[in-house]
Amino acid sequence: MESRDKNTEFSDSRAFHIGDKILSFQEPLIMGILNITEDSFFDGGKYLLPAQYLKQAERMLEEGAHIIDVGAISTRPGSVGIPEMEEMQRISEVLSQLSRQFRDIFISVDTYRSAVARMAFNEGASIINDISGGTMDGRMLEVISEIRLPYVMMHMQGTPETMQLQPSYNNVVEDVLDFFRTSLEKFNKSGVNQLIVDPGFGFGKTLEHNYILLQQLNRFKALGQPILVGLSRKSMVCRLLDIKPQEALHATGVLNTLALLNGADILRVHDVKEASQVIKVVRSYKEVQSE
Repeated sequence: MESRDKNTEFSDSRAFHIGDKILSFQEPLIMGILNITEDSFFDGGKYLLPAQYLKQAERMLEEGAHIIDVGAISTRPGSVGIPEMEEMQRISEVLSQLSRQFRDIFISVDTYRSAVARMAFNEGASIINDISGGTMDGRMLEVISEIRLPYVMMHMQGTPETMQLQPSYNNVVEDVLDFFRTSLEKFNKSGVNQLIVDPGFGFGKTLEHNYILLQQLNRFKALGQPILVGLSRKSMVCRLLDIKPQEALHATGVLNTLALLNGADILRVHDVKEASQVIKVVRSYKEVQSE
């Protein structure tokens, strides 16, 4: 990767070692969402068959995705999970197909179940992305400490089924930071150091909570970990603008721009091409400022 003046970098030079591959955070990364679910809030049912999800993965990689994030359970507000064995079967099939068709890619598995995380590791996954930050499965910490994959630790108040039933905080930024401080210490003590934090936009937060977190996102840099944001087509723009997720592409671009300006290292998105354009624009904006 081309070297850049440190004052124009989005992040530091931290890199994660995953097998014989290196995931660098010198530039913002794009995590492309691949939902193999029937009921996700935006793209449920679109990528259930191999031909569908392989074509979508190829498209996202061509458009600039650095990571493909595979999820087999919808975690939209009010959703109820599927049986663990069904989740395993779905994930296992997709991991096998992706690994066979695309060499040397980073595949993240979106799961809050430790058994699924262990299976995903055995099937070649590169990253575990846990919406609960280890709170929904008491064995997740133990498994991550054994498999040693990078771990995305997201904050969520409640569960997907209950998280939007009157979420409440004393101070949303301080409360989420406290969650990460405590959780990071636990994982570090277990020898887990390749950690990514995700404030969990839309997961147990009101509209105001989401915008406060976005406005103060740079405070999470003090944790010393890469920051992932998942803002793509979420209710924080749909409710605000009274639009459907299918109409939220442009507003998502605005959110991603603000997130990058406030310190985000990874954008988790449905629309990779547009996210790549946002990154290029913000990069140019920062470079001009530094002259």
